[in-house]
Amino acid sequence: MTSQNSYKLRCSIPGHEMDVRGLATAAFPEGAFISVSRDRTGRIWVPNSGPNLGFTEMHCMSGHTNFVSCVCIIAPSDTYPRGLIATGGNDNNICVFTLDNPQPLYILKGHKNAVCTLSSGKFGTLLSGSWDTTAKVWLNEKCMMTLQGHSAAVWSVVILPEQGLMLSGSADKTIKLWKAGRCEKTYTGHEDCVRGLAVLNNLEFFSCSNDGSIRRWLVTGECVHVYYGHTNYIYSIAVFPNSEDFVSTGEDRTLRIWRKGECAQTIRLPAQSVWCSCILPNGDIAIGASDGIIRVFTEAPERIASLEDIQAFEDELSKATIDPKTGDLGDIKVEELPGKEHLNEPGNRDGQTRLIKDGEKVEAYQWSVSDDRWVKIGDVVGGSNQQTSKSVMYEGKEYDYVFTIDINEGGPSMKLPYNVSEDPWLTAHNFLQKNDLSPMFLDQVANFIIENTKGHVVGPAQPGRGDPFTGGNRYVPGSSSNNSGFGADPFTGAGRYIPGSDSGTNLSGPVGVADPFTGGGAYSSAALRQSTTNIYFPKTDGVSFEQANISQIIAKVKELNAGAPQEHKLSEEFLESIERLLVSVCTSNSESAPTMQQITLLWKATHWPEDIVFPVLDILRLAVRHPQVNETLCGEAEGVQLCNHLLNLMRPEGRPANQMLALRTLCNCFSGRHGRSLLMSQRETVLSRAADLASVCNKNIHIALATLVLNYASCFHSQPDLEAKAQCLSVASRALETVQDKEAVFRLLVALGTTIASDQTARDLAKSLGVNSQISKYSTVSDPSKVAECCQLVLKELQ
Repeated sequence: MTSQNSYKLRCSIPGHEMDVRGLATAAFPEGAFISVSRDRTGRIWVPNSGPNLGFTEMHCMSGHTNFVSCVCIIAPSDTYPRGLIATGGNDNNICVFTLDNPQPLYILKGHKNAVCTLSSGKFGTLLSGSWDTTAKVWLNEKCMMTLQGHSAAVWSVVILPEQGLMLSGSADKTIKLWKAGRCEKTYTGHEDCVRGLAVLNNLEFFSCSNDGSIRRWLVTGECVHVYYGHTNYIYSIAVFPNSEDFVSTGEDRTLRIWRKGECAQTIRLPAQSVWCSCILPNGDIAIGASDGIIRVFTEAPERIASLEDIQAFEDELSKATIDPKTGDLGDIKVEELPGKEHLNEPGNRDGQTRLIKDGEKVEAYQWSVSDDRWVKIGDVVGGSNQQTSKSVMYEGKEYDYVFTIDINEGGPSMKLPYNVSEDPWLTAHNFLQKNDLSPMFLDQVANFIIENTKGHVVGPAQPGRGDPFTGGNRYVPGSSSNNSGFGADPFTGAGRYIPGSDSGTNLSGPVGVADPFTGGGAYSSAALRQSTTNIYFPKTDGVSFEQANISQIIAKVKELNAGAPQEHKLSEEFLESIERLLVSVCTSNSESAPTMQQITLLWKATHWPEDIVFPVLDILRLAVRHPQVNETLCGEAEGVQLCNHLLNLMRPEGRPANQMLALRTLCNCFSGRHGRSLLMSQRETVLSRAADLASVCNKNIHIALATLVLNYASCFHSQPDLEAKAQCLSVASRALETVQDKEAVFRLLVALGTTIASDQTARDLAKSLGVNSQISKYSTVSDPSKVAECCQLVLKELQ
């Protein structure tokens, strides 16, 4: 690497009183950046004008009641043309600031543990990750989705350029890809906690880990390259604007600059933990470390620090003490080390380290290609002849200590292995997780380790040093088949009873215009194009499945009853009772309403064996439209039982006929006040289970699923329940990826239109999920024309 593109110190910025944990480039002013720290503050730094190469603090932001762990910039908008600043902390909160006010504009609450990572996307979306094992999607001041699937802390999140795609990296060693709130892919390969993620381009991203490696992934799932260079945990990674080169920082006290896949430059820091990095618009690199200092490095000759400042930096570096177990120094045998004359030989690569014996001391030097010399990086402590070489075997591995921990009096003792080069807080955290113990013991266990190992501090001691988990005040670092429908009875092969042979929906459309769901009337697409009226959405009343052939349904029930096992046979009186109920709910001028006895017998019959229950479910589907049946089966006492029974029939491995009829029954429950109330209260569970059926290749199931989403969207249209609207958008978006039937697509489009109509926040969320690009292909569908027309109206709403 030639001298003209080697990075050198530009400036050191004191200001924070504790570890600097996060950095982000500001949208305004030009060249500014934001830092956050364990001192509970965030600070905005603005470049100085004139000959001074440093930065000046614009103001200090406060609002967190505990350590601040991460920061990101929410892109400028019409409302906030300078963007917003989001910070996450160990108080479980996210504070959102404007650039000109040191107090939060608002605070986002919802995580149950520390918020340790943030990423922002288009249209104001914010993605957060937490030690509570979840990631959350926020829009404005609301949590729109919670991403659940990791089994340990979520250390890193990032929103990909393709709308709707999000990544999360976790202490469970995996990375997950999310789309519309659902985990689409899990990436495995790292052997320890995933600590950082960075987007390379639309198709690739980087990850870094406590295992000391950086991995380059294709979004499709393949790991295409693994980079090695760091000798300890890697905490951060940032990509240059050329979308090829990148930088990384870690627990080995280094900033590493990677060019064309190779570590081209290694810069040692006089602090053990180099927590974070960001690349400024001019190509300079800012890093934050455990000594509370921000340092900026540049390759521009006009911005390089004075010789005095560089010498001061090197002097500080040379005074550091190094534990060989925390770096790449290997096992040290002092008697075999060469003297200072060995420094007369040039190094082989930038960042190469060399140990020199100077009397009784051991000194570490690093080769600088740009300066063509060895630079002292510290004094080495803890050689192989010291206490750390005494090991204890536990579970086949060597440790410096193996403690016996008694958490519960009288309970079994637990073993806690520990090496002095390890981070006591991380060791304590892993011990508690392994033994399924409460996090409340974290401080107690970590302090026990520190006290019983006489915790030597590596590097210059800092007042109130934090740990990577709690920021404790004494951190010792170092360590089914494609069924085309039911044209024939798929269960008996008979063609008489055909559940689902007709969409059978009932919907009243505007006067003079055909019902776009049933196609009835004299609807003309040309007439619509000449009109400015949107006949499709918002849809404010429910869509139900009305089609019925009483005689065929009863005939099928009797046929299946005749062949049923003896213990499931229904008596003649039982069958007659159900038939009378079916007639009464399907005949508009029926003189007799369903009786409680008939409704009770129907409910009992719905628990027939799953291979023969489908005609009874069809009766239930028709019956729940009746006010009496709706109130009885969907009321407070029985409603949850009904819902759970239908959800069980809808499980992915269930029978397609039962899945479809259960979905249709749920749709028809919206016909009555009690049914609507029930389904609104069970919305999250119902829509989650229904969404899984999008993968079943059956158009009737897809139409029923789309109708269910539409009915929910209709109910929430006039309500300010953003979380419910977010789930409607998410399920509709996911379904549109697999649904092919045009009627199902049409209903999903109406559901989308209804959800976003007259709600700017819902529109912004739809944009962030990539709905525009997802549905644009339907804007040119010619048959049926209602699909294209509705699609165009939805796209217009999203402009």
